[in-house]
Amino acid sequence: MVWLRTLALHLILISGVRSMVLRRRSAEITSDAASYLSKYGYLRQSSSKETSSLIDITTAVKDFQIFAGLAPTGELDELTAQLMSTPRCGVKDVVDDTEQMIAQSHERDEDSKRFRTKRYALQGSRWRVKDLTYRISKYPSKSILSKSDVDRTMRKAFDVWERVTDLKFEEKKSGKVHIDIRFERRNHGDDDPFDGEGGTLAHAFFPVFGGDAHFDEEEDWTVDTPRGTSLLMSAAHELGHSLGLSHSNDRSALMAPFYRGYEENVSLAKDDIDGIEALYGEKDDRSAENEVEDEGSISDFFPRSAQAPSTSRPRTTTRRTTRRPTTRRTTPAPRAPINNRELCSGGVDAMVTLKNDTTYAFKGNQYWRLTDTSIEPGYPRSIRRDWGMPGNIDAAFTWTNGRTYFFKGNEYWRFTDGTMDDDYPKSMATGFGGIPSNVDAAMVWPANNKIYFFKDNKYWKFDPETSPPVSDSYPRLISNWDGIPNNIDAAIQYSNEKIYFFKQGKYYRWNDDTFSVDTGNPSYPRDTGFWWFGCKDKSRNSPLTVSG
Repeated sequence: MVWLRTLALHLILISGVRSMVLRRRSAEITSDAASYLSKYGYLRQSSSKETSSLIDITTAVKDFQIFAGLAPTGELDELTAQLMSTPRCGVKDVVDDTEQMIAQSHERDEDSKRFRTKRYALQGSRWRVKDLTYRISKYPSKSILSKSDVDRTMRKAFDVWERVTDLKFEEKKSGKVHIDIRFERRNHGDDDPFDGEGGTLAHAFFPVFGGDAHFDEEEDWTVDTPRGTSLLMSAAHELGHSLGLSHSNDRSALMAPFYRGYEENVSLAKDDIDGIEALYGEKDDRSAENEVEDEGSISDFFPRSAQAPSTSRPRTTTRRTTRRPTTRRTTPAPRAPINNRELCSGGVDAMVTLKNDTTYAFKGNQYWRLTDTSIEPGYPRSIRRDWGMPGNIDAAFTWTNGRTYFFKGNEYWRFTDGTMDDDYPKSMATGFGGIPSNVDAAMVWPANNKIYFFKDNKYWKFDPETSPPVSDSYPRLISNWDGIPNNIDAAIQYSNEKIYFFKQGKYYRWNDDTFSVDTGNPSYPRDTGFWWFGCKDKSRNSPLTVSG
């Protein structure tokens, strides 16, 4: 009987040790998963000021599973753990500044609305220019790849994006460039160390943070072979970040975060193309016969010409035409230079977005048309000659019916489809009773579709559907708009239906949900010239922009 008791004790001891080992293993797996989820943005500290607790790991796991296209169980099952161990890009899937303009929703999951959309995402910044330069400033020191292999592969990676856009990439061997490419090891000075072979392959910075791309030198980088890790595949992905694209949760997209293996000729999915076109517009592939209209054409530059409404911001080119087959090479007509000097020197008088999503900036006696990426060539132009109004405009807004109103002194002008209506200007007393003259700014707030006027430290709400249109509770103090300064220069409801306020070369983005100035990285206010007009960054001398 003694031996039975001894055997039982041994079995209990073994079972206890095994249970302890399993618990330790489980804890290690959970710890590794928590590190992974934190690194890639799923597990982070609450933004609430009242609590600093972490988001529940089950929710974070579920968010990751939804993003990766797995069943959202919230459990660290084998398939989830396997995907977490897959080599991938080091850029976060969930960007800290949620200024991600994600395309319209196709899939909805009530448990995790942050990832209900299955489409590309834009980080929020982009380059102002389309002629970009790059340099490979540090090559891999211990690799079978030659410098010429790396040079040729990086050129092919840039070509992936150049084929579907009007972006042009030029390699430089010295001097300042837009995108610097380096092969680095472990800690390399950017607070995002590499981890050796496997795991994180590379990472890149969005345009607002410099656009540089770093590759882990300890990876087994290869070219033109399925062996090892394809440098072309990884580089093409990272350059998408350098151009402003975040990770896509479309697993077939190049911008999905997980390494997808070797492809002889890397191609973009429709999702990738939609994303890059949202940033830089469609590629202009017209033949020279249909290249451009006359440089001084009314349809290009004259605001009083009638234009049909559009559902998206117009491109920087004229209408697209069908390319006729041709075997001869053609040379595009040269573009006029960009002239944004006056806008870079300080504030603006007024800004307005028309119903076709074209945005104009007014300053003094001149005006400029903004494009997706820069100031339109051929500007500035004369306000009086093109619009038929005096300069030094006070304010402007576009009403919900598509008509645009301009204000100066005690008068206002109305435009329909870009053409001034008859019998204008009119006195503000007749059309905008209760609003003072010489206002600072005006805008239509999309939260309630009411018109707001700002002057000095006060604001007025104008509701055309009530009588009187201005309540006797107005004016009120601008300080009610948390974070917006007094004496603003301009306000605008942009094509993304967000409100922006401008003052002395700075701008503020408004958050309707918090009723305060929005948060972002960089924080607000931001430099207007740098982010809106393509002016050079004083600290980096690199022109950038965001749409938000």
